[in-house]
Amino acid sequence: MQSLKSRVLYHVVKYNLVKLAKLNLPLPEYRLAREAAAQRLFKMPVAIRVEVARVGDCQGEWLRPESRAGHGRLLYLHGGAYTGGSCITHRALAARFAVSSKHSVFNLEYRLAPEHPFPAALEDATAAYLALQKENPGAPIAIAGDSAGAGLALALAISLRDQGHGSPAALALMSPWTDLALTNPTHRTKAAVDPYFPTPARLQAAASHYAGTTRLDHHLVSPHYAQLHKLPPTLIHVGDREALLDDSLCLARNMQAHGSEVDIKVFSGMWHVWQTLCDRMREADQSVAELGAFVCTRLK
Repeated sequence: MQSLKSRVLYHVVKYNLVKLAKLNLPLPEYRLAREAAAQRLFKMPVAIRVEVARVGDCQGEWLRPESRAGHGRLLYLHGGAYTGGSCITHRALAARFAVSSKHSVFNLEYRLAPEHPFPAALEDATAAYLALQKENPGAPIAIAGDSAGAGLALALAISLRDQGHGSPAALALMSPWTDLALTNPTHRTKAAVDPYFPTPARLQAAASHYAGTTRLDHHLVSPHYAQLHKLPPTLIHVGDREALLDDSLCLARNMQAHGSEVDIKVFSGMWHVWQTLCDRMREADQSVAELGAFVCTRLK
């Protein structure tokens, strides 16, 4: 049963996002507003060391938990519709993954659109992953991400497979955005209950900015259209109050059809990337704990 606290927080989130949308901020100001809100609202877990670093000539930060279970590494790719988000906006969530997975997390600051359209973000993610491989010979590496970052994590795994690189140990995906052509029914049917995407307009604009001159149905822009064989073990968490619900459901079905190991959990009453509210509601704590445990078992 959905917790009372999450019912209240759903309306709080929806109200605040409507207020932010009404400001109609230019993109640079919108990014700064989201960073300021993240630092104010999202709590960092205790016993985490933050280290600014470069990996594969890409900027980011290490989030190192006091208690570690193995020598593996977790690469975290933040959401933000490819046009926003940063280490700052997602630091608290990535740090929760460090704690729940009991492994060090590299929180990547990949390049954003429209200044840097596809394939810039994928190039950065690839460079960071291959550098982690080189710097930690033999150590398993998992990838986690939320929203666009989860779609990018999937595109990275597909690209690594096609280039003949070693496969990641696991993928932990929160509400992945996999269809930038926006053909899935819930892009429209769930919009009214989705606090982040109450109309398709923001997704359409972000998709256009990210894809640039590349087709929206290119398999590395939209992994919805990719061949999904020989992918790492994958766990997907998604809410039933989000426009991207079908992206997750279709992904799980297509991975299963292609023989890839995948499990999906749909959380009743949850909205897009509710996991940011760890320490504030049971459902967020539960999801991050389960995703972290899944990653931990595959990094040992």
